[in-house]
Amino acid sequence: MRRPFRQVDVFATDPYRGNPLAVVLDAEGLTDEELARFARWTNLSETTFVLPPETPAGDYRVRILTPARELPFAGHPTIGTCHAWLEAGGVPRAEGVVVQECAAGPVALRRDGDRLAFAAPPLVRSGPVDEALVARVAGVLGIARGDVLDAAWLDNGPGWVGVLLADAASVLALRPGPVGDLKIGVVGPLPPGSAAAVEVRAFFPAGDATIEDPVTGSLNAALPFWLVPSGRLALPYTARQGTALGRDGSVHLSGDVAGTVWVSGSAVTCIEGFVEL
Repeated sequence: MRRPFRQVDVFATDPYRGNPLAVVLDAEGLTDEELARFARWTNLSETTFVLPPETPAGDYRVRILTPARELPFAGHPTIGTCHAWLEAGGVPRAEGVVVQECAAGPVALRRDGDRLAFAAPPLVRSGPVDEALVARVAGVLGIARGDVLDAAWLDNGPGWVGVLLADAASVLALRPGPVGDLKIGVVGPLPPGSAAAVEVRAFFPAGDATIEDPVTGSLNAALPFWLVPSGRLALPYTARQGTALGRDGSVHLSGDVAGTVWVSGSAVTCIEGFVEL
């Protein structure tokens, strides 16, 4: 069966500078194995499958698959799927708000100028990382334990360990070894006056290999819950990611009077057509 398909670039205004996402816009009737097989075939960090909503408030439901497993939530698939759904003619039930259903629960999205923004989900695990794990993370990153200024759990689904370094140059200099079962997000401040406040990198396992994610919505969504209360950052701010991979990703973080953290980014469609599934 021919199904509408888009491949979009997320957290970038120019094609091929952000994080790519494959979106199947009508996945109704597909089995779990068919979803998994297609996600393995695209070989992107995530592929999403759009389904009818299951609640009266939802506009659509999405399943998010990596080549290896299904995720309850991820940031760049959230923005990219919403972009593709709207571009394909999707109309939200409530004016100005799109409600995406996913395994982690409903996620609200709204327009932020030319960007789309989602409400950052709460952390399911936070707080300091024990010293033995900090030492292990430093070893994986190839740096001394003293180079880690702080570390915290930043788990909003994927299970990130956040690491703070002294500056962006230190972040860009990293050449990590095998991460094992860890997902490590590293952040360091850019010089004053820069267009962005921080440089971010994200590393995760793929078998025995270590993969770097070009631009990571879930990690960037979690960082304000750690760095803003500690006084290291103030909302709004912009995070830069993907520099080490030749990308130019920008993630914009802001807050509102209700205390919600909003994560916004641009998306651009690179491929449009149909897939046979």
